[in-house]
Amino acid sequence: MKNLLIAAGCALALVAGTVQAKDWEEIRIAFDVPYEPFEYKTADGELTGFEVDLARAMCDELKADCTFVIQDWDGMIPGLLARKFDAIMSSMSITEERAERVLFSEPYYNTPGAWFARESVDVDVTDKSALEGMSIGVQRGTTMDNYVTENFSDVASVKRYTTADDMVLDLEGQRLDLVFVDFPVGEQTILSRDGYHQVGEPVKLGQGVGVAMRKRDKDLAAMVNKALATLKEDGTYDTIMEKYFAYDIKM
Repeated sequence: MKNLLIAAGCALALVAGTVQAKDWEEIRIAFDVPYEPFEYKTADGELTGFEVDLARAMCDELKADCTFVIQDWDGMIPGLLARKFDAIMSSMSITEERAERVLFSEPYYNTPGAWFARESVDVDVTDKSALEGMSIGVQRGTTMDNYVTENFSDVASVKRYTTADDMVLDLEGQRLDLVFVDFPVGEQTILSRDGYHQVGEPVKLGQGVGVAMRKRDKDLAAMVNKALATLKEDGTYDTIMEKYFAYDIKM
């Protein structure tokens, strides 16, 4: 009788597992906006950018109905774990600390961090003592934040911002001496304005950027990796990249 009960229980579990299996015909993808040129809204409110276009192409390749969710950066991983969305495709750098909480795809791009300031500010950013007493802006919870905090917080004031736009506003208002951001973001939001320049050389950080998913969703990660590989192989990735960048950012 026990064997019969066990067999029956296993059969029910298999059926339940089949019913509950995720087919991923619908995928919710989160973006932190604005973070130009990766994700931002046009003047008429349309969501666009490199990662947005890449996500659309990925969803087409997966034949999935994707919903795009706007989420503040601070709530990205908590929102993913709370099942508010299924994936983060918002310039999330792969780090050991994050990899303890989420499952990353293979990296799909890597760009360096870079320093930007008003043209009147000319400082050797490789000389730590030269930054003493300065105020440095970073976006909270990013690899740029970690880099500046670890290397300069003992000599400079590190100010953290929710969005890159808020940081640029404080740079314009002379409430910041320097900002350290993803190079393409600084190129688009700072160098496009008169009176600003890049300070020093870019700094390569981390292992690249990946799509973040819940650790249990290994099937989704396998699908995402396969789709992104296909987009790189068939030239779709390069077409999208060239729309936003004059240089190669892929891994």
